[in-house]
Amino acid sequence: MSSSGGLGDSGTPDRGGPGSGGPGAEHAGGTPSRDSHGFFGQPWALVHLFGVEMWERFSFYGMQGILLIYLYFSVADGGLGMDRAAAAGIVGAYGGGVYLSTVLAAWIADRLLGSERVLFISAIVIMLGHISLALLPGFVGVGVGLILVALGSGGVKANATSVVGTLYGEHDTRRDAGFSLFYLGINLGALLGPLLTGLLQTSFGSANGFDPALGFHLGFGLAAVGMAAGLIQYWIGRKGLPPEASRVPNPLPGNRAGLVIGIAVAAVVLIVIAVLTGLINAGNLALVVIVATVVAAVAYFIVILSSRRIHDTERSRVYAFIPLFIASVAFWSLYQQQFTVLTIYSDSRLDRNLFGWEMPIPWVQSINPVFIIILSGVFAAIWTKLGARQPSTPLKFAAGTAIMGLAFWLFLPFAGGGPNSTPLIAMIGILLVFTIAELLLSPVGLSAATKLAPKIFHTQMVALFFLSVALGTAISGELAKFYSEDTEGVYFGVLGAIAVVLGVLLGIGSRWVLKLMKGVR
Repeated sequence: MSSSGGLGDSGTPDRGGPGSGGPGAEHAGGTPSRDSHGFFGQPWALVHLFGVEMWERFSFYGMQGILLIYLYFSVADGGLGMDRAAAAGIVGAYGGGVYLSTVLAAWIADRLLGSERVLFISAIVIMLGHISLALLPGFVGVGVGLILVALGSGGVKANATSVVGTLYGEHDTRRDAGFSLFYLGINLGALLGPLLTGLLQTSFGSANGFDPALGFHLGFGLAAVGMAAGLIQYWIGRKGLPPEASRVPNPLPGNRAGLVIGIAVAAVVLIVIAVLTGLINAGNLALVVIVATVVAAVAYFIVILSSRRIHDTERSRVYAFIPLFIASVAFWSLYQQQFTVLTIYSDSRLDRNLFGWEMPIPWVQSINPVFIIILSGVFAAIWTKLGARQPSTPLKFAAGTAIMGLAFWLFLPFAGGGPNSTPLIAMIGILLVFTIAELLLSPVGLSAATKLAPKIFHTQMVALFFLSVALGTAISGELAKFYSEDTEGVYFGVLGAIAVVLGVLLGIGSRWVLKLMKGVR
């Protein structure tokens, strides 16, 4: 099969065209490229986006590494004493809210401010959210902090990816490799965040004579420091980005500003009323996010497909994105259980004893980033080496979804065991399979969203990909309510089977999907 984004319509590699990286190459916007080999063969501006995303992920995963146990640990252990299933639902809903907010951020970028400005503002909002978690007590800090972090992280994710896409032309063979390197930056942050916040949480807990809540709040504070570091790096490097990063592709007409403001105010009022009346509560929060995400995704597909400003080729490519969207939802509904079910599993089932020292629970979440760091460069090299012979985007999605299902089946030999019954080496092996599945789907999905996007919906197509992550993440929180130590075999077996079947079906239909992609491979 042909390369993802590596071929022109003629079936031969593009030479000297926009973003090709050859002599006289141009960026997607037509400005001369002088940095084709500046950062591992990628545009030099990628290093700044690599950096800001690394620090944002450091803060995000550092906070998320201790969030679930902060919610369900007893007050005596520094937590808030919530029911474990309800706490998992909140974490899933929060994670889904992060990706759901990409829709709002993408709309603001495409219609009002441009991706680069929204990216910078969002990073500031994230930092304020972590400060709130660190300084405000109890559920007040959780509520304010999670809302700010969710809104800010959604803005960073949609727009950082979109800005990376502006560094490449449509048929630039470096694109998938560039997104894999970008993914490496994400996972450097994801590795360090849980390690350091988890260490703070255990080192400054009641076992060492401290206020039991101190370790949690120091961890949240460290996340704020990490985001501040990302802001500084981005401030230094943002001027080197191509002009397309700041362009507003589909400006909102001035006479519609009042309508937009009215809709925004009405939405906020309705949400506040729903919370105050108990219509939205901790028990149904994940379900609310699932419904909201489905509505948003369907609406977005309808808006894009019905637009008179896109041509038939662009419309066909959007149709091709639908089966990829469904596969992505299935993948993330399993993968994101690292932060719900696998955290609970690590607390109750995993043997974390290392030569007499018990490894902090959040450290389990750093295993996957270690493999990402090791393997992302390997995958980037493989795609670059294979060029036009690498599997197509639909086949990569199919393989990633099916392998994710296989990873869940690997829990079956340990199902029903007692405390400390699962060896750490087994969890490491399972998370290695998680990683292989992730590298086949996630960076490829980011790349596919930018390749298949109609020009006037560039950032919003990236948001659509993140809506699939939002839906899968919220579903992971809802599914966690059905997990228990007594039903592990059924839980892991059924969910794994669903993912395997969907992966196989997408593989069978990959030729049809590829035909709809109209020359984008």
